[in-house]
Amino acid sequence: MLLHSCCAPCSGEVIEAMAASGIDITIYFYNPNIHPREEYDLRKDENIKYAEKLGLPFIDADYDSSNWFERVKGMEWEPEKGKRCTTCFDMRFERTALYAFENGFPMFTSCLGISRWKDFKQINGAGHRAADRYDGVAYWDFNWRKNGGSGRMLDISKRENFYQQEYCGCIYSLRDRNKWLLSQGREKVELGVHYYGTDTEI
Repeated sequence: MLLHSCCAPCSGEVIEAMAASGIDITIYFYNPNIHPREEYDLRKDENIKYAEKLGLPFIDADYDSSNWFERVKGMEWEPEKGKRCTTCFDMRFERTALYAFENGFPMFTSCLGISRWKDFKQINGAGHRAADRYDGVAYWDFNWRKNGGSGRMLDISKRENFYQQEYCGCIYSLRDRNKWLLSQGREKVELGVHYYGTDTEI
């Protein structure tokens, strides 16, 4: 199974559940949407450390952020779960499906859907569209939230003391998150500050 991973917190429960079922996993990290580069490196490096701890292969794909900005041009003010997010999922899953096809993976999935902040149908639609491009490649649209998956995600994140990012990832979600925080009389997002298990409130 090729697992598209966005970060260690979202992938932790997914990885452990698949490993417990005897599924052979390779992690694929392709997230050119994450901004700034400092945040991207924080999320990637933590994902690598977790993969190494579990002895799992980790594929570090290209950070072609200029391509991502070109893909979402004109969608800068789309709301969360809007057209920009669909385009973002499409871009990341298209590359994941291509890697699966070129490297003999019959199936890929993603941990993105475990987050309660994401639209599960939107993510699955992008996954199936990407898989349909290639013969012999399928997208597994398993609901990782069910049967307590979301709760276990938080438990694992606290146990592993994962970095606790405060926004989805892109510059526009950071902008909107900061706008909301300021409207609540709170400080703007601080990169690399909060960790599950040590900072319980963000």
